[in-house]
Amino acid sequence: MSSFHNVSTGALVVTEPLNFWGGARVKPKDTKNSEPVYEPATGRVLCDMIPCGEEEVDEAIKSAHSAYLKWSKLSGMERARIMLEAARIIRERRDEIARAEVANNGKSITEAQVDIDVAWQCIEYYAGIAPTLSGQHIQLPGGSFAYTRREPLGVCVGIGAWNYPFQIAAWKSAPALACGNAMVFKPSPMTPVTAVMLAEIYKEAGVPDGLFNVVQGGAETGGLLCHHPMVAKVSFTGSVPTGKKVMEMAAKGVKQVTLELGGKSPLIIFKDCELENAIKGALMANFLTQGEVCCNGTRVFVQREIMPQFLEEVVKRTKVISVGDPMCEETRMGALISKPHMEKVLGFIKQAKEQGAKVLCGGERFVPSDPKLKDGYFVSPCVLDNCRDDMTCVKEEIFGPVMSVLPFDTEDEVLQRANNTTFGLASGVFTRDIARAHRVAENLQAGTCYINNYNVGPVEVPFGGYKMSGFGRENGQVTIEYYSQLKTVVVEMGDVESFF
Repeated sequence: MSSFHNVSTGALVVTEPLNFWGGARVKPKDTKNSEPVYEPATGRVLCDMIPCGEEEVDEAIKSAHSAYLKWSKLSGMERARIMLEAARIIRERRDEIARAEVANNGKSITEAQVDIDVAWQCIEYYAGIAPTLSGQHIQLPGGSFAYTRREPLGVCVGIGAWNYPFQIAAWKSAPALACGNAMVFKPSPMTPVTAVMLAEIYKEAGVPDGLFNVVQGGAETGGLLCHHPMVAKVSFTGSVPTGKKVMEMAAKGVKQVTLELGGKSPLIIFKDCELENAIKGALMANFLTQGEVCCNGTRVFVQREIMPQFLEEVVKRTKVISVGDPMCEETRMGALISKPHMEKVLGFIKQAKEQGAKVLCGGERFVPSDPKLKDGYFVSPCVLDNCRDDMTCVKEEIFGPVMSVLPFDTEDEVLQRANNTTFGLASGVFTRDIARAHRVAENLQAGTCYINNYNVGPVEVPFGGYKMSGFGRENGQVTIEYYSQLKTVVVEMGDVESFF
């Protein structure tokens, strides 16, 4: 991993294999279906992603199963000790992991470092929960009793997204491992580089070989994982259409599923808000990771009376967001994930204009002054005014740096409009009225509601969707229930009473 130290944009070379099982990196068997992986900031090819076929998926899952048999026999304290060591190693290597993440994903180094911090915090959090896992003892008549055991599921599959590659691998593996499971993780084919670093760190921390494996690939490899008879559960982060397919494939083997899908979240700003905080909140809700965040508050509803001040200030600040080399500490917005995705985002902006929206700033391909970044996938952050609820830019997830601003008059009206969507991942409200804040939070149909902030994600609190944004939760104590199962043991202390 030393090759990642102080790497600058355009300099990272990925030569080692990106698959990992049985405690080591594994060379791909067949290179015929390889796909290029790009560095978003420069447009150059970073490496090739070579998908795993049936034989390799089978090897990875069998390797995970044999590790699971060992790992599940350890006590929670023993598992915790190894997980804490993994968290410590991540903390120590934070900067090199962050640089590799930036080279592959395009987000700013400042953000990537926070992502890596969140990853080790998540592993640390679940290490703390591992020793607390326990069952119940229930007294029955005549001295008989029953007890429950919280047991692992077995081999779990994690399927990651390209916007938070390392962090998602940690979010899925930490609760899985804490409960005594093994995991086979498939990163997005666009960001194959950093998950294998997590696999090496778990190995170094002392997990049994095979406990956390990485298989590369796209939809076909994902299908092989979902259909494999030795897999007990699939946890997927990605789009709604792919989520439906995952659910359908898992249904064939009656496997448990967690789905963390897209969003088109509302951010409601009342006239009695602390305007400075609301403006900062709206920027955080739209422009993190170039707007490629599923829980972003991309429908910003602003009470009519404060709309002019809000727009003036938001546009002023959006115009000075520093877009450019994501490895530079000063950069606040990096490059979008790929050329097709950048073109899709620009297409949404073009369509918004055609439908009557007004571009107040940005929304164009941006070419930084540094010549090595001339082919990078940069888009200037965009604020859209004059939006209506029926516009495509207000209804569909753009997944780019585009904020749609809509006026509203009353609380009842804005709640009705905010909930008029098939999504339900997140939501936010800015107000100084404490009763209104909690009333609005209660009435928003979403898995998370932020009051007077946005996009804060402590690992201690559950995260997940309502409606078509998915089900199941990640982070927080409750996630233990999604990675374990209960066994009831009934103990008869007397004689059997029989009808026969």
